[in-house]
Amino acid sequence: MEHYLDNAATTRVCPEAAEAALAAMTECYGNPSSTHAKGREAKKLLDKARSQVAAAVGCADAELVFTASGTESDNWALLGGAEAMHRKGRHIISSAVEHDAVRKCLDDLESRGYEIVRLKPDETGAISPEAVAQALREDTILVSLMLVNNETGAVTDISAISRILREAKSEAILHTDAVQGFLKIPFSAKTLGADLISISGHKIHAPKGVGALYVRKGLRLKPLLLGGAQEAQRRAGTEALPAIAAFGAACEAGHAVFDDSRAHMKALRQSAMEMLRPEIQELQLIGGGAPHILSLSLPGWRSEVLINYLEAQEVYISRSSACKKGARSHVLEAMGLRPAVIDGAIRVSFSRMSTREDVDALCRGLIEAHARLSHR
Repeated sequence: MEHYLDNAATTRVCPEAAEAALAAMTECYGNPSSTHAKGREAKKLLDKARSQVAAAVGCADAELVFTASGTESDNWALLGGAEAMHRKGRHIISSAVEHDAVRKCLDDLESRGYEIVRLKPDETGAISPEAVAQALREDTILVSLMLVNNETGAVTDISAISRILREAKSEAILHTDAVQGFLKIPFSAKTLGADLISISGHKIHAPKGVGALYVRKGLRLKPLLLGGAQEAQRRAGTEALPAIAAFGAACEAGHAVFDDSRAHMKALRQSAMEMLRPEIQELQLIGGGAPHILSLSLPGWRSEVLINYLEAQEVYISRSSACKKGARSHVLEAMGLRPAVIDGAIRVSFSRMSTREDVDALCRGLIEAHARLSHR
């Protein structure tokens, strides 16, 4: 029996999303831009999905633009935000622990002459509002900080950072990559106070290949894709209606059980720690804050060895970010952790579909691996 605990990388598609995608492909298959009956039917489904996602984000339908991924949303927010504000300055604040979808955009902007400040995280892996306040300047045009770190689960207080910008009367655009925070920690567009919010479908039990960008009303970004008039002329290209319909259904399903699923994931995380700590003395907890991510290290061990051992027992976890493909974690390096701690780090991540049996299998496997490999 498999035990999938790599939900920060991707999640299993929920039944509601799968059914919505199938119906969009086989029944409501018209082009939403067509004016005939099948087109109008498809447009109605598109509007429904937008309302479902917007309700989960806590924003107006018109403030939500569908994209192909969280990465596309991040790229559009960073590149579009910088271009929209370039006449007011070229100073950008971000951090050293962002996802590569943000980091590589920052590198590109830096090559074009923008000045990038990459703030260091605190001991939890989060970025403190005080650090943002100290880095803020009159010519700061963009602040981009992730809500929940995808490797450690550290939570940055975006709401407090928004208040700092308002109190300083800064004109800077505030963007947050909320891909790992969406439907995992409580927030809305209003409570965050961000101008741009990136989210992704496949982290919340929708299919891969669909995301969205919240764009605050009144903020105008240059379209990332040029062509037709789709998405209110903000993103050209026929909408991927099956994926979008599935995204909407997953949002509605996840939003309806948010409190319960959050408590469930938090309990599983706590249970895993309580089982592992007495048995593996050198175990270290890294960061933390979000209920669905448990970042651990066994210093002196190689994470690949532990992951391969667990995989043989059909327990699936990861080293850090699935996007790293073997490279050492820049997030853990930025936190100042010792090489031995970084090299022994593993990430366990839960979803509302995770079970106590999954946690039991994980803990049995790690305890067994530690005992056997210790005697080699």
